[in-house]
Amino acid sequence: MAAWTWRFETAEGTEVQPAVQPEEFTTQGDAESWIGEYWKDLKEGGTDQVRLFEDATEIYGPMSLHAEETEAEAGTDAESEV
Repeated sequence: MAAWTWRFETAEGTEVQPAVQPEEFTTQGDAESWIGEYWKDLKEGGTDQVRLFEDATEIYGPMSLHAEETEAEAGTDAESEV
């Protein structure tokens, strides 16, 4: 069975220890749900971006943890103008 794991990095691509220690996930969906739940804690702990792996194969990345915040702020601004 495949193992899905995250690699945690600074904006420059240097690997860092995550503020929240992840488990090893059995599905891509479980891994993505976990990152969705903990991305703020990870970002506050020094992780700027993540990469998702299936065993040794990189599936995607780097994915910035800062982009979500920018989109959320933009959404708040748009709602306040209505």
